[in-house]
Amino acid sequence: MQRQIPIKPIDQVIDNLNSYHTIIDVRSPLEFLEDHIPGAINLPVLSDAERAEIGTLYKQVDPFTAKKRGAALISINISNHLHTLSDQPKDWEPLVYCWRGGQRSRALALVMNEIGWPVSLIQGGYKAYRKSVQTTLNCQVDHYSFHILAGPTGCGKTRILNQLADDGHQVIDLEGLANHRGSILGKNPDTPQPSQKFFESELLNALRELDPNRPIWVESESAKIGDLHIPNGLFKQLMASPALGLTCDRDARATFLMNDYLHLIDRPEETAELIQKLGFRQNSAQVRQWLDMIESGQWQTLSESLLLTHYDSAYAHSQKRFIVAGTYHLDQPGVLPPDLLKNFSVKTKTPE
Repeated sequence: MQRQIPIKPIDQVIDNLNSYHTIIDVRSPLEFLEDHIPGAINLPVLSDAERAEIGTLYKQVDPFTAKKRGAALISINISNHLHTLSDQPKDWEPLVYCWRGGQRSRALALVMNEIGWPVSLIQGGYKAYRKSVQTTLNCQVDHYSFHILAGPTGCGKTRILNQLADDGHQVIDLEGLANHRGSILGKNPDTPQPSQKFFESELLNALRELDPNRPIWVESESAKIGDLHIPNGLFKQLMASPALGLTCDRDARATFLMNDYLHLIDRPEETAELIQKLGFRQNSAQVRQWLDMIESGQWQTLSESLLLTHYDSAYAHSQKRFIVAGTYHLDQPGVLPPDLLKNFSVKTKTPE
């Protein structure tokens, strides 16, 4: 008797992602690029062009013609994928999904099942997965406990997060996941930010790997990191969490930033373009002064001026959102004394 292909509810899948040998996303490459289950590989049963072709046939000719053409293309692509999977053993357990758990994923799963591989499908496909991500990040984050690392620009908060992680604390690096340092000058020069959907997928994946019974350290952020938004429910939870406020002398922070943002010095033309975007908050004379500093190579002076005139005032305003449960003055940016957290008191409030 032929084995029935199990169709797994999304909650069961997410809780047991590591139990599958391979997670296979059969959607087109562009769909996969925008977002996918973390760790999945892409074996598209239709390319981007083929998917567009089938969609056009479905709308402009009729569904029957579209299905015939789609079946032919899918068969060819599945055949090619089977060559790449030929070394997999009999007990290899793949999990397959497409957009809604429909024809594309079932086509590949059917062939795999006939071969004898114990394949499973996701009920509702990627659409169900995406809904689960949104629900968790916006409505079900209250069972996590967060501690916020706050402090003005240049305190080296990301380095301190890494130090906390090395010391065994639970940490989520939001800027790392967003591939952005969180300000107009924070764009990483050679790699783009992920899509909003994939940022949220990676964020949920990071949360699920942590123990909700232990606090999770997160750097203070605005609601937006570059072009990406922190999910509203999570952001409210972060704003209601206790914060450790850091301070550090401005000249030390300016030097730290100059060394930490060397790519801005190496690309003065691009830096000037970014500085001009600060015109929405600063008058034209101030922006012109900063541009003159770039032209004359006064990078230390520029760094100090940006902190004094722009970043420190912005931080002072944003600081009002946090519950500062303790403060500490850093002798140098990015270095936190290992015994400091022993005296960190926890205060909480209910998210508004």
